Amino acid sequence: MVKDITLGQYFPGESLIHRADPRVKIILTLVIMANIFFIDSYLAFAVFTCFVVMTVLAAKVPFIYTLKGLKPIIPVIVFTALVNIFTTPGTVVLGYGAIHITCEGIDTAVKMSLRIALLIISSSIMTLTTTPISLTDGLERLLSPLKHLKVPVHEFSMMMTVALRFIPTLLEETDKIMKAQASRGADFETGNVFERAKSFIPVLVPLFVSAFRRADDLAMAMEARCYRGGEGRTRMKQMKLSKVDLKITLSFLIFESVLVYVQYFKMYV
Repeated sequence: MVKDITLGQYFPGESLIHRADPRVKIILTLVIMANIFFIDSYLAFAVFTCFVVMTVLAAKVPFIYTLKGLKPIIPVIVFTALVNIFTTPGTVVLGYGAIHITCEGIDTAVKMSLRIALLIISSSIMTLTTTPISLTDGLERLLSPLKHLKVPVHEFSMMMTVALRFIPTLLEETDKIMKAQASRGADFETGNVFERAKSFIPVLVPLFVSAFRRADDLAMAMEARCYRGGEGRTRMKQMKLSKVDLKITLSFLIFESVLVYVQYFKMYV
């Protein structure tokens, strides 16, 4: 399950989404993620899902590969759905003693599950189609006005990108440690929730040691290449908007218009 997480990984390609300016992708991704929490009708969710599917197809990333990122989140989705089903007040459709299932609870559970799934897929598309260097440069350019306030924008952008790209590395390391301990008799699959959580404690120590070692190796590699922060740093590729970015932005504006119409003018659908 650990190796199925796709957030933070890059999938090489030459699609329109891959060639888009990272600044455009970052801004549109943030707007998309905000939209997820504002939509509330099932028709709006259907429109949003269609847009996400078309974006994945345009990025030419295997759809199965994108959906793999949902597998580790399934327990979170199930837990969230159950909490909403049993704790949301409303019209009772099924009850047994103090336990009640309401129409409003089912409705909230379905919508919250869709929000989590769409949020994971939408954020994964950006990292799957953007290299670490492009992501760092895009964040730095977007946050450049903060330099006037003495904010270390480049260092902050680098930190965010490295943290994001370390996710798959640490997950791979976790998988190796778990397999090594399982070969020595460790059991991560049986027992209740608390017993399983307790069995993960021996994994944490070697994982933290490995994380610190990798961080130290990265720091030494950057120092060996004379990295001294963003001051005076030049770029091999200068970022500038192109027709690809215009096409993507126009497509997004059309989607946004349809979504707003469906949500606020057809809210009872």
